[in-house]
Amino acid sequence: MEFDIFAARMLLKIKKRYPQIQLILVLPCENHTLKWNKANISKYQYIAKHAGKIKVLSQHYYPGCMHARNRHLVDNSAYCICYKRKNAGGTAYTVAYARENNLEIIEV
Repeated sequence: MEFDIFAARMLLKIKKRYPQIQLILVLPCENHTLKWNKANISKYQYIAKHAGKIKVLSQHYYPGCMHARNRHLVDNSAYCICYKRKNAGGTAYTVAYARENNLEIIEV
C-alpha cells in the first residue's frame, strides 16, 4: 500500500507540470479502506480528491477482490511500474501476470 500511495502522490506532483497526465484509481471494492489506519485513510482521501477518475470493481469485499483488481490493472495497461521485495505474494503474482501479457516491466 505504501508504494501505491507514494506513486500516486508523485504522479500528482508531476501532473502540475504535465497536466495531460491523468490519475485513475482502480479500487477492488467500495469499503477497501475499512481496516486502514487514520493516516493512510487521510492520504488516500487526498489522492482520491485529486484523481481524474475512480473505478470501483465491486460494491463489497470478497476473497480474491484484490487479485481481480490487479488483473484488471494489467489487462488495461501497457507498463507495469513496481516495487517488488520478494518473489511471492500479490506484487510478485501481478508482475508475473504482467510479463505473461507482454507489459514493459519497470522495477524501482
